[in-house]
Amino acid sequence: MKHYYMLFLLCVSGIFAQDASMLTLERIYGSDEFKPKFFGHSKWLKDGSGYATLEPSASSAGGRDIVTYDVEKGTREILLSSSRLIPKGQSTALSIYNYSWSPDDKRLLIFTNTQKVWRLHTRGDYWTLDLTSGELRQLGGDAKPSTLMFAKFSPDGKKVGYVRENNLYSEDVVTGKITQLTFDGSTTVINGTFDWVYEEEFHIRDGFCWSPDSKSIAYWQLDATGIGIFYMINNTDSVYSRVIPVQYPKAGENNSACRIGVISADGGSTTWMKFEGDSRTEYYIPRMEWAGNSDAVVMRHLNRLQNTMQLMFGSAKTGEVRTLFTDTDSAWVGIDDEFKVLEGGKGFLVISERDGWRHVYQVSRDGKNLTLLTPGNFDVVNVLNADEKENWLYYIASPDNATQRFLFRMKMDGKGKAEKLTPMKNGWHAYQISPNAKYAIHTYSTIDEPATIELINLPKHKTLRVIQDNAEMKKNLSAIKRRPTEFFKIDIGKNLTLDGWMIKPFDFDSTKKYPIFFFVYGEPANQTVTDDWDKDYLWHQMLAQQGYIVCSVDNRGAPAPRGRSWRKSIYRDLGYLGPQDQADAVRKLRTWNFIDSTRVGIWGWSGGGASTLQAMFRFPELYHVGMCISPVTDQHNYDNIYTERYMGLPKDNGADYHRTAPLTYAKNLRGHLLLVHGTGDDNVHYQNTEMLINTLIKEGKQFEMMAYPNRTHSINEGAGTSLHLRTLLTRYLKTHLPAGPK
Repeated sequence: MKHYYMLFLLCVSGIFAQDASMLTLERIYGSDEFKPKFFGHSKWLKDGSGYATLEPSASSAGGRDIVTYDVEKGTREILLSSSRLIPKGQSTALSIYNYSWSPDDKRLLIFTNTQKVWRLHTRGDYWTLDLTSGELRQLGGDAKPSTLMFAKFSPDGKKVGYVRENNLYSEDVVTGKITQLTFDGSTTVINGTFDWVYEEEFHIRDGFCWSPDSKSIAYWQLDATGIGIFYMINNTDSVYSRVIPVQYPKAGENNSACRIGVISADGGSTTWMKFEGDSRTEYYIPRMEWAGNSDAVVMRHLNRLQNTMQLMFGSAKTGEVRTLFTDTDSAWVGIDDEFKVLEGGKGFLVISERDGWRHVYQVSRDGKNLTLLTPGNFDVVNVLNADEKENWLYYIASPDNATQRFLFRMKMDGKGKAEKLTPMKNGWHAYQISPNAKYAIHTYSTIDEPATIELINLPKHKTLRVIQDNAEMKKNLSAIKRRPTEFFKIDIGKNLTLDGWMIKPFDFDSTKKYPIFFFVYGEPANQTVTDDWDKDYLWHQMLAQQGYIVCSVDNRGAPAPRGRSWRKSIYRDLGYLGPQDQADAVRKLRTWNFIDSTRVGIWGWSGGGASTLQAMFRFPELYHVGMCISPVTDQHNYDNIYTERYMGLPKDNGADYHRTAPLTYAKNLRGHLLLVHGTGDDNVHYQNTEMLINTLIKEGKQFEMMAYPNRTHSINEGAGTSLHLRTLLTRYLKTHLPAGPK
């Protein structure tokens, strides 16, 4: 009897055995089967002979060692065992989130016990380790746990500067003497770091830097007094609700007052840079650093409309400022991280689109000479390395295919021809180049294949060693029934050709008609049609397996390397021109004989959520199902830096704000609409969806919605959230846009 029972169990288990060729939501979001592995926290050694990284420790449970690898030999050495990071009186080692060496290599700075500030872990505890004596000491004195930010060694290695509760401090690494440098820090006066909107839109968090001679610190101060406060409500963590205030300047509203100052590392008064005008209403200072010596800082000054950028010197002694270079644009001037102070401060590298393409220029220190370093009808995506010794500029570009990325180099005098260093292998290539530009950590992926990470030499681009091949994930993917993603170009008229990709069912039959499901973003912050691995790829493949054609198209305004006019044609048309391009693409695709024009769906998140609403409201004859996540429904509701960059000021441009708002067209809804939003979204406030709900109710339009309590813009907090969200989306799509061919 027992044998028959065992046989029955084997038969049952066989019936319910997972088909390795078919994707499920549980496999994608409920397991690690398709979780790619990365190579992180790598740091090149100063001489470029090797790199350091963090690896699990064999000597300390849960700890990580800092190990180094020799580039040529491949030999591995434990530079610092986690056993050396056990504080007195404790039994476990510090958990390393990040680390840095002192300039003289005598000490190590450890960042641990971290907490998120909005999106990133930038607050925590810092410890120094004397690599000779082994002394381990926590910085901050009697500071509360996890209250220090952005600690960094002075150039001479004798002190560490950090931010603590919105004030600046310096601390002697030998004696432990702490010097408080600013005393006015509060919930509104912010020294050495930033408010919400500067962090979100200018991508700056660390707000101070040491002078080259270690005697001074230059820093930002923001005063958020009077900034509009948006209140979020937490209803689930207690029987009583908790109000969460966020200093959030919306479109047209005042900003924090912003200024740059220089203070002695030993304390004293601050020398403030003497800018003209009111920073609350007239300008931003999104970048600052020392200008090659300790006498002056160099700053980028951006007017409120963000169409004029001035590169300015500021005297560390007097605060007097002068402009050495000005860049203007009829739309907006982008703020990037490609700026570089050349050795000794003899000049600066800047990015400008003044000739219609995104190029690198060298500005002389006196501002009198401007030299184009990357001539040609192409965009420099970003600069990776300026090797002044060998006179080479290394940069990423893709002159012939906006969906891909490659490494190039060119002489820093702007003469000669660019050299493409990436081998003729299509896809997406990223590099972390060594200080001496002789080696790089190369990451390569395609839309159908997760990343391979390898060590290469330059300029030959020869593979020295594979660091991470993601072999296990690739093996699991090889069993999946799927077709290669197809890239295409579609002519929508008006001399416009858009890039797109399409995923077809593995058993695709060109004589039948399939529903088509679009993934959209459509705004300047993201490009969706790229030949690199994407987090949504497996879900899109799962839908294709079930009988959908999944598609994405990049409209004008997407940050593709297709020239200034492509990107900036959406000025004062944010959220309006893009959906028109998308609709024109749908009209063309509907003529393809395997597309079922009666089954067209679309989904998007954030800006893509707004694009989804525009599609459903303005082109109801084209789209039948829309799934919209965390959308901006009226540009007045979003922050001023992002919105005004692309739309101008509401007081000058009220008609365009009204014309581009999804709310304006809600009365036209015909199809099936699902709204999803996290109530704890500090970025795109839940208010947007609530306003849309009210409008849809007023217009008598039926829809469905899902609110995720206290989830942020990413809607990934809490156990089971990601799986729940994707289950919701999948069920809604299959219910209202039937899968499979006809």
